[in-house]
Amino acid sequence: MSLKVFNTLTKQKEEFVPVEPGKVKVYVCGVTPYNHPHIGNARPFVTWDVIRRYLEYRGFDVLHVQNFTDVDDKIINTANAEGVTWDVIANRYIAAYFEVMDKLGIRHAHLYPRVSEHIPEIINMVQTLVDKGTAYEVDGDVYYSVVQFEDYGKLSGRTLDDMQAGARVDVDERKKHPMDFALWKSAKPGEPAWESPWGPGRPGWHIECSAMSLKYLGKTFDFHGGGSDLIFPHHENEIAQSEAFSDIDPFVHYWLHNGFITVNEEKMSKSLNNFFLVKDILEHFSPEVVRFFILSTHYRSPLDFSDERLSESGRSLERLRTAVETIQHLEKMPAGAVSTDSENLIAAAVQAKQDFESAMDDDFNTALAGSVMFGLAKEINIYQSKVSGDCDQKAVIAAKEVYYLIADTLGILVAERDGKVEEQAGLVDQLMEIIIEIRQQARQKKDWSMADAVRDRLGGIGIILEDSPQGVRWKKR
Repeated sequence: MSLKVFNTLTKQKEEFVPVEPGKVKVYVCGVTPYNHPHIGNARPFVTWDVIRRYLEYRGFDVLHVQNFTDVDDKIINTANAEGVTWDVIANRYIAAYFEVMDKLGIRHAHLYPRVSEHIPEIINMVQTLVDKGTAYEVDGDVYYSVVQFEDYGKLSGRTLDDMQAGARVDVDERKKHPMDFALWKSAKPGEPAWESPWGPGRPGWHIECSAMSLKYLGKTFDFHGGGSDLIFPHHENEIAQSEAFSDIDPFVHYWLHNGFITVNEEKMSKSLNNFFLVKDILEHFSPEVVRFFILSTHYRSPLDFSDERLSESGRSLERLRTAVETIQHLEKMPAGAVSTDSENLIAAAVQAKQDFESAMDDDFNTALAGSVMFGLAKEINIYQSKVSGDCDQKAVIAAKEVYYLIADTLGILVAERDGKVEEQAGLVDQLMEIIIEIRQQARQKKDWSMADAVRDRLGGIGIILEDSPQGVRWKKR
């Protein structure tokens, strides 16, 4: 099956064909570092981390670029309020970004360009647009003329007439059209500024991503990602200025946008004061639970945030974790002969891999990929319940490889799979063996109150005892 993605530009799923065979170039809009990242910030970065993992699994050489908008009104206002320079604020919250995103298991992009480090490229792009007549200067400000770009609105589906009708009455009268947008802003007191052909100033918002993506990925590339709130005006304006600059259409072949995170089905936003910082969420839920929560819904769909949903994700993740423990238990058993049960497990693993690839090939459907993982976990547990004494290690390896493949693509169960948890659990296993032996001795003596007390106390801390053909086993709830 070929990989298909939903392209915001064409409003339909399309087969993915890379610009350059075997290579994929990706640009994802990063954060404006003026505060700690919130859960809405985390969604696109978790999403693109998984997309990149899957593309690499498919054999593509991926170049992943993600910017930091380190020159912005919000950063300047925060800096002025604190009495520090803008770069102090930007550096502080860039560090905060990496702190929480690293915890969420998000691999670093290959490049993290900053606006402040690309002023010459931005000035060159603005000057070229002025020279071509698609931009104009007014009192040290430079604006892009939207009427000069025939396809303006092709990403969002809006028309200039509709935009003009909906424009605010206090729009800048110096502009030739209400929807013209700033490429360069003249210097104002208390703001950072750089010298330019139009006098001291700083870049507008939209021009930065065009200048940096063109520098690192070329005049046309494969994927551009970000939240749905960036479709208009940010990404619409990126297309207009980039294609006018390079005379190449398309600027980007596939535009992918993730859905909003909502709270009680209402969009999360700072204006409504219903946003949640990732660092605060991680005080109550593990990073893997937060990551799995994000991936449990298709990236284009709205994702409703609540403690209940996070707790549900935690319980689901624990079920998947149990299957890893089962695999590790089976690996320690003596090798046995092929059986109908082991053949069934191998067949289930083969089918699971096909289903996983089909899910991810269908616009990176992580929710369905997770369901495939649950199905294989069930088959692994069924096989474990039917073996006694020894097992077919070929079947165990087949199941393990597929199970770990899906887990690695989703970026979950990392500690369990790399053995860190197993190493730490060695002493716990020994202690549990002693506790289980004490309970068994109590049962043999018919001291039911003691046996029940041991079971209940263990249950109180989330440990369940299970009888199996191989004896008593324990697991976390």
